[in-house]
Amino acid sequence: MANYHVTQKKGQKNWNVQKEGGQRASAKAGTQREAEKIAKQFSKNNGGGEVRIHKPNGGPIRDSDTVKPGNDPRSVKDKKF
Repeated sequence: MANYHVTQKKGQKNWNVQKEGGQRASAKAGTQREAEKIAKQFSKNNGGGEVRIHKPNGGPIRDSDTVKPGNDPRSVKDKKF
């Protein structure tokens, strides 16, 4: 199981996909949506987990999605997407 973060550092245009605990970005994308898709695919390939999407410019987490077969502590359907 692998968790990933989708972040954008202050002053950068690209969005980074970084494995939790990793030192460098696993991938970069031009948009947050692209980076989120990449992060979800990486997590799926590693047995599921959480994808945490941060606000732009190094902001806090604004959304979190569970990628199956990860264990979601709250089994509530995501109505936002």
